[in-house]
Amino acid sequence: MSGKFVITKTPKGFYRFSLLAANHEKVLTSQNYVSLSNCKAGIETIKRNALSPIEDKTLKKKQEKKFPKYEVYFDNAGFYRYRMLAANGQNIAIVEDGYPTKQGCLGGIESISRAAVEAEIDASALKN
Repeated sequence: MSGKFVITKTPKGFYRFSLLAANHEKVLTSQNYVSLSNCKAGIETIKRNALSPIEDKTLKKKQEKKFPKYEVYFDNAGFYRYRMLAANGQNIAIVEDGYPTKQGCLGGIESISRAAVEAEIDASALKN
């Protein structure tokens, strides 16, 4: 079962999307986009890159991966986080909340991989 991309409009008029896993948990949130078409293009980028390799920046001996990729890293509070980087190296998605364990963080990436590729797009919130 796949997930769902939900597009919303911010109070300042920007578009953004969230990817919900099959269990309705939010697994990633996008940056703000000026236009709906750019937001939808961002979704397609996530779909294309959902199965990218993982570069673990928390290891002492880091193994560099080519773009596109996920990066796992420590945030300032010492939690594990991930970001997805596109083929051009641009940061296209981040996890909102850090994970206390690396296993949890890797599970979040796995959730994206399962949810994104076949996910439908829900823009119904824009009609309100």
